[in-house]
Amino acid sequence: MPKEGQRGFGIDVGGSGVKGGVVDLRTGELIGERIKILTPQPSTPDAIAETAAKIVEEAGWQGAVGLTLPSVVKAGKVHTAANIDHSWIGTDAVELFSNAFGGRSVTVLNDADAAGLAEDAYGAGRDVAGVVMLLTFGTGIGSAVLNHGMLLPNTELGHMEVDGKEAEHRAASSVKDRKGLSYESWAERVTRVLRRYEELFWPDLFIAGGGISRKGEKWIPHLDLRTPIVPAKLLNTAGIVGAAMAAEGATATAAAALS
Repeated sequence: MPKEGQRGFGIDVGGSGVKGGVVDLRTGELIGERIKILTPQPSTPDAIAETAAKIVEEAGWQGAVGLTLPSVVKAGKVHTAANIDHSWIGTDAVELFSNAFGGRSVTVLNDADAAGLAEDAYGAGRDVAGVVMLLTFGTGIGSAVLNHGMLLPNTELGHMEVDGKEAEHRAASSVKDRKGLSYESWAERVTRVLRRYEELFWPDLFIAGGGISRKGEKWIPHLDLRTPIVPAKLLNTAGIVGAAMAAEGATATAAAALS
């Protein structure tokens, strides 16, 4: 856990908005207002980098920056592109953003992973021992898996086949909307998917994220699972907080290597 009073800066790149802010890494709360700019269209690497640089400049932030992308990110390189332009695939995102920010230290990670880090440290997963799985229900299903606070990056559990169909094609909240399902009927689909995750990972806690988690009381009680499941707490700040955490962690690791 970061030292008391320590601050970080995170930017969460989404399909509709690019959001950033200063984070108190002692509490996981934003310091001051969140800055949001509409995601440029087309959402190419250069356009997103320019937008992110405006957020950093507006905030007056001078330190390291963490950023999320709706992508698999390995060693700074983007391998998938969900809700952003496909020209991202193959882009060295760390180099791109570092150049846009004047050469400063940059950390880039998957958006669900960032949300999972934040919820595990400050939100619904705080003080929970063992394996915590965050699942974001939206257009698809994003996932983050942590064991005692350590992240297994880039899990794409929404694409896991469950009874012959991808999990997110069966149980994303977009499926509920498209098919006009009741919360109870949709919860049966979610149960089917989460039971499969239980069989393979034996988690100690599920955290339900995404916009539909705000109405958790309407569907979570209908789930039939052996694993406890709770709604996410940080909601639309989780990506920013997790990105700031990742940037601070990378900075601390680099400092330790040089000491």
